[in-house]
Amino acid sequence: MIGVEPEAGNDVQQSLRRGELVHIDVPRTIADGAQTQRAGRLTFPVIQALVADVATVSDAQLVSTMRFFAERMKIVVEPTGCLAAAAALEGALDVRGQLVGIIVSGGNVDLARYAELLSSGAPA
Repeated sequence: MIGVEPEAGNDVQQSLRRGELVHIDVPRTIADGAQTQRAGRLTFPVIQALVADVATVSDAQLVSTMRFFAERMKIVVEPTGCLAAAAALEGALDVRGQLVGIIVSGGNVDLARYAELLSSGAPA
């Protein structure tokens, strides 16, 4: 299992690689559901046991993935819900030739902000 976080908020990635909880400043990312400063002390051991690695994606990659879902699939997916798909679609993870399951969730996004992100092509 591979986790995915925003580049600006990779507290779990750092923690997993160091083997201990790492605390970061509140990340500046459009993935507001992933603006954590550290993994939880109860959940971190579970992550260590089950997650092989954590990849990161940029806000621009999240916008590109949101656009993919909107244009091709006709669904609204919030930035945080796009994290795993962005990693696969934007090349943060090499999944070519593999069977991959991706959880896509969440439409909890302000529609005006969503439209702004999609029309600008990049996060503001």
